[in-house]
Amino acid sequence: METAGEQDPPTAVVQDAPTAVVVVDPDGVVRGWSEGGLLLLGWTAQQTVGRPVTDLLVDPPPGTGSGGTVPTGTVPTGLITLRHRDGSTVDAVVTAHSLDGAGGRGPDRVLTVQRWGRRPVIADRAFEQCPFALGVYDPDLRFLWMNTAASRVIAHSEAQVLGEKYRELFPEPEGMAYTDKLSEVARTGTPARLITIFRPLGSDYANAWATSIWPVRDAEGRVRAVANWGFDMSAEYWARQRLLILNEASSGIGQTLDVVGTARELATTPVPGFVDTVTVDLFDEVLRGDEPPSSAELAGGGTLTLSRTAHHGAKEDPGRPPGPATPVNYSPGSVAARCMATGRSMVQLAAEPSQGGEWAFGPGLAADPAHWPPGTPQIEKSIAAQGLTGRITVPLLARGAVLGVVAFARRDRPEAFTADDLILAEELAAKAAVAIDNARRYSREHTTALTLQRSLLPQRLPRQDAIEVASGYLPAGAGAGVGGDWFDVIPLSSARVALVVGDVVGHGLHASASMGRLRTAVRTLADVDLPPDELLTHLDDLVLHLPDDLHAESRFESTGEAGATCLYAVYDPVSRRCAMASAGHPLPLIIAPDGTRTALSVQPGPPLGIGGLPFEATEVELPEGSLLALYTDGLVESRERDTEQGITELLRVLSEPAASLDALCDTAMAALLPEHRTDDAALLLARTHPLTPDRVADWHVEPDVSQVPPARQFAVEQLAAWGLEGDSFVTELVVSELVTNAIKYGEPPIRLRLIRDTELICEVSDGSETTPHLRRARAFDEGGRGLMLVAQLTQGWGTRHTTTGKTIWCAQTLGLTQ
Repeated sequence: METAGEQDPPTAVVQDAPTAVVVVDPDGVVRGWSEGGLLLLGWTAQQTVGRPVTDLLVDPPPGTGSGGTVPTGTVPTGLITLRHRDGSTVDAVVTAHSLDGAGGRGPDRVLTVQRWGRRPVIADRAFEQCPFALGVYDPDLRFLWMNTAASRVIAHSEAQVLGEKYRELFPEPEGMAYTDKLSEVARTGTPARLITIFRPLGSDYANAWATSIWPVRDAEGRVRAVANWGFDMSAEYWARQRLLILNEASSGIGQTLDVVGTARELATTPVPGFVDTVTVDLFDEVLRGDEPPSSAELAGGGTLTLSRTAHHGAKEDPGRPPGPATPVNYSPGSVAARCMATGRSMVQLAAEPSQGGEWAFGPGLAADPAHWPPGTPQIEKSIAAQGLTGRITVPLLARGAVLGVVAFARRDRPEAFTADDLILAEELAAKAAVAIDNARRYSREHTTALTLQRSLLPQRLPRQDAIEVASGYLPAGAGAGVGGDWFDVIPLSSARVALVVGDVVGHGLHASASMGRLRTAVRTLADVDLPPDELLTHLDDLVLHLPDDLHAESRFESTGEAGATCLYAVYDPVSRRCAMASAGHPLPLIIAPDGTRTALSVQPGPPLGIGGLPFEATEVELPEGSLLALYTDGLVESRERDTEQGITELLRVLSEPAASLDALCDTAMAALLPEHRTDDAALLLARTHPLTPDRVADWHVEPDVSQVPPARQFAVEQLAAWGLEGDSFVTELVVSELVTNAIKYGEPPIRLRLIRDTELICEVSDGSETTPHLRRARAFDEGGRGLMLVAQLTQGWGTRHTTTGKTIWCAQTLGLTQ
């Protein structure tokens, strides 16, 4: 009789499957059936006992009788395919053992039936020797099996862990994510994937592991175990992390044109994903916007002094306000000094080479020493004394100049730097250096443009009795260059005053220079005493015909005067009327003393530089104490609101009470301007103070020379009434000359007007448009000396044309305290 023990089947049984025990008599009839048979094939003892054993076979063996019986003395053994009660097939390994029979018919046979896993023995060796970690757990996460690679990961042999629960053996928090995912798969039966970062037992280096987990089900579909495989993907993981840090650096470094801000962005970006501490030191010249030290100065061998501009550690709060920059000195032989002098990076490691000659780097990292540049890394026990495991020092190079130095250090993480880490550090430093240099250049240009612009703006507004003025100006934020906004207050003849506000579109030096030219032109034209619409017409023509002092490319690239707007308004305190015209500029807000807004019917004209289009002027009478607000669009426009909303807000603020006009101006600027401005903003406030009738005297003059003495007498008496007898002599001479000229060379009507303001103003008006001018009289000429005399005796004189003729005026300083 043959038994299964006589040869080894080339198969492997499933270790955790049930084993069926069957007793068969010499005729091949089942006489005994175990509970394992029910679990393995689904048949009960009542269903199988008394039946031929061949009924359980899918294919009867050769020599089977007609009744399904097998010949005496033979029992099917070996690899057999059995029939399950549900109709499915079960591959099994059958072995037979003799049992003493009854009645002398020969021995019965005891058959053991075990499920066959259809796995060659070589497969066991393949799984055992797999370089990936393989493991099988029961639903309670007890170890059922694992291969050698898994044993190395957990630093335990299979014999030490079989039957033990994972969390009882390894309670460290690092394994919680892994075991939580195992439990989830056992509970839901859904496969899952997981990437975990942890330090294997006995290792000081963190590894990244990719793990796939799936349920193991029995024939009924029940989850009987959980299996997983995992591999060390540290090299791939850290390479991806480097790319993520570079991507973050691309979007996070250089967002503002600010040197200090960019240095702080460099310090915070690689922490904590790459290093634990970053310090950024810059030369003071860079912080000021000047050129950094030359290579000769760096190589001179002296001590280098920089400013610690940024410092950030993994344990620091990123939102904590940064402290002030502190000086840092580097001796000639220091690592930082050598890096800046040579322009090359340097890596310092606290780790020692292992006895095998390889570097003591963490597993899975690209740590081949052949990848390192010459001269790096250097083993420095001194940095270990500082609590560091490694430091990378990189010079900040931009356009061939050294701006400073940055140090990337690891303190709490024991992983040593690799050659790939050096590449990442140099990439971060290169991106930051270009951004810092751009910020430095911008800072220099911004400072120059701002200095130029402030020098062109009025440093102190002139004192006028006609109006009280206050002004505010704020340049654009750091993200935009200085613009071309300007304002001015220009004293005019006859106690009048001109209020001007303008805006050159664009930013930078060109805008500031254009603003200066326009402001000078407006002042020059204002001295001619032109009406507002005529002044803008001349200004527009001037812009069109400015000398070609720039190359065509520069004019095209820069924002010139063609993109400028201007508002010009003239207030007369005697008539309380304000005339104004606009060249593409927002009209002023006029608020009466009772808080109501005075509407203006005029529309702004075209911007300057268009040419050929007229400018419309309007004139309004203002009650005493009216408030005029002239502004640029940067004050009322922003990303948060449109122009109309800004004007409404400005009206609201200006309608509120304030301690002074300066305080009201400051309040308005603070309320309307956002923290991050993209344009300059200017505000000019003027409160009107008309001259009372007792400070103005008029007299009609008949066109007859006999009226000159009465005119002189009128002037003398009026000065006496004002208490200005000390100024009577000069005033009498001036009145005599001007009235005489008007009678001789002018046309009626002729009027004499005296105005007492901060100075004494004498005006003679007539209906002629002929403009008088100074000339040098010869020895025997009877005339030609009048205007020369007026010019010598007064502090200023001029001619002002009106719609009905002209006015000759002169002003003299008051000799008595009013």
